[in-house]
Amino acid sequence: METRKRAREDASCPDVSQTPEKRAAEGRAGDVTSWDVEGVCAHLRVEGLAEWEGTFREQMITGKGLQHLTNLQLEKMGVKPLGSRLRVLHCFQKLWQISTKSMKVFNDPIHGHIELHPLLIRIIDTPQFQRLRHIKQLGGAYLVFPGASHNRFEHSVGVGYLAGCLVQALNERQPELLITKQDILCVQIAGLCHDLGHGPFSHMFDGLFIPKVRPELTWKHEATSVQMFDHLVRANNLEPVMEDYGLSLPADLTFIKEQIAGPLDSSAARWPYAGRSKEKSFLYEIVANKRNGIDVDKWDYFARDCYHLGIQNNFNYQRFLLFARVCEVKGKKHICTRDKEVGNLYDMFYTRNCLHRRAYQHKVANIIEVMITEALVKADPYVQIQGSSGKMYKISESIHDMEAYSKLTDHIFEQILYSSDPNLSEARAILQNITCRRLYKCVGQTTPEIHVNVTQKTRLDWSCEIANSKPQSLTVDLKPEDFVVIVIYMDYGMKGKNPIDNVHFYCKKDPTKAIKIRKHQVSKMLPERFAEQLIRVYCKRTDETSLEAARKYFVQWCMNRNFSKPQDGDVTAPELTPLKGTWRTDDTDEDSEYDDFSPAAPAAHATVNGSRSVKANLFPRPL
Repeated sequence: METRKRAREDASCPDVSQTPEKRAAEGRAGDVTSWDVEGVCAHLRVEGLAEWEGTFREQMITGKGLQHLTNLQLEKMGVKPLGSRLRVLHCFQKLWQISTKSMKVFNDPIHGHIELHPLLIRIIDTPQFQRLRHIKQLGGAYLVFPGASHNRFEHSVGVGYLAGCLVQALNERQPELLITKQDILCVQIAGLCHDLGHGPFSHMFDGLFIPKVRPELTWKHEATSVQMFDHLVRANNLEPVMEDYGLSLPADLTFIKEQIAGPLDSSAARWPYAGRSKEKSFLYEIVANKRNGIDVDKWDYFARDCYHLGIQNNFNYQRFLLFARVCEVKGKKHICTRDKEVGNLYDMFYTRNCLHRRAYQHKVANIIEVMITEALVKADPYVQIQGSSGKMYKISESIHDMEAYSKLTDHIFEQILYSSDPNLSEARAILQNITCRRLYKCVGQTTPEIHVNVTQKTRLDWSCEIANSKPQSLTVDLKPEDFVVIVIYMDYGMKGKNPIDNVHFYCKKDPTKAIKIRKHQVSKMLPERFAEQLIRVYCKRTDETSLEAARKYFVQWCMNRNFSKPQDGDVTAPELTPLKGTWRTDDTDEDSEYDDFSPAAPAAHATVNGSRSVKANLFPRPL
């Protein structure tokens, strides 16, 4: 027993008989910053770079100096051949990719066991980040899909992990990119912190509540994510910790924030980013890709949301990681993928559209979020949140003070629901209706023939129009306030554009040359249009008589507006739909001489009312 105990104790002591080369090799798993000049030179010998020992010894470079070593500095030191500089940088970068402290392991249901850098753990363990545990990833959809209970917290951890996977895959595949340890850490932190600015029920807060209560304000959660990140760093005194891990402040802080929200100074003409030079432009395409929308944020929420919603995910980000590489396009470096992956990317955006149609824009989830918004609007003047210096803020004002905003989560629902304040009685009644499932009912959905610019005023005007579209045969009177109009935009992530038009590919024959692949080169079955609008109308009066009348009001309004016929229009208002010529159903369609596999079938079924059908536009058959 004593022998084994002494053996363990002896093992913990350094073996002074080891050669410098052996100690340097084992130092890869130790604290590199503790190396002296001779330790650095010994590592050069191990890596077959002994010819530059004298240069490093002359410049007195120790382990602490290695983290700041750059290509330009090596050139000034006399390491002239570019190939030698790249080899030297790469041999040291391999050391920095192994943390000087133990990594922490998370067991994630989507990505399995993942390791995170100690600096990321320090950020995760702050109150500002822990706040994300109390904000539902899918907002009101949890009240429709029982499994959608996941929060922004786990999504953010997943994005931070995937950001590291992509940047390290590029670094291993292309060491000539000179991706540093600092670059990797900054990209991971940006992925981790990209959603810090989300409010209660995620997109409901910035998409519905703020525009309704403060229509004069243009506010997005990305900008508040940057403010919350600054607050997180300052409140937890993380700047010294970041410097200890090799980050250069304030440049790296700027780089992190630019990845989250875009250029902080958009007035710059040629290169708008200050955190990294144009040589590192590809790093801005990892967390939030403004160019084509292919980023690790989508990869995580596709996989995570599909898992919790019980929906099949048709996109495999692992293949993208295997084929991703950086190519230069017009003086800038972009992340490209193999030409054979173009079909996989179309599937990715198709999956995004399916998630929106089946879950994110579910008709019941939508109206639940509208009702929660109405409750918050009514409660806004009476709910006070304490911010910095003891100042009190309304819900809608808390976005200007991060101390107050950090206290605002989904808990506001229960705070109002269980309050006894008489000022909150109206808001409380709405939330009680939600919990008892007394919801506004959808009376129909339609599609405009052409895109309509919709504002808050437009929706109110349409409610008035619907109330004035009373069919002559009805005796039930409905008012504008009985109707709620919701306008939904369905697209592939870039409004009406094809996002693949902004993706660059490379082929096996020349992986350094970036090319574009147009839609017609891929398949004839891809969509012709990449965006459409859906207009849903709900009725607040839920008795069957009022709902039956509201459906007829809606059909009449669609006729007046020349919108598409509601799917149940012939059943809801059989006396109305024949009055509009383009809505008449041709029963001979069912007895067509063509079946689905006939060459002439696409021509026979491709048009509805003179325009491409929804399926032909947005729902091609998967490649």
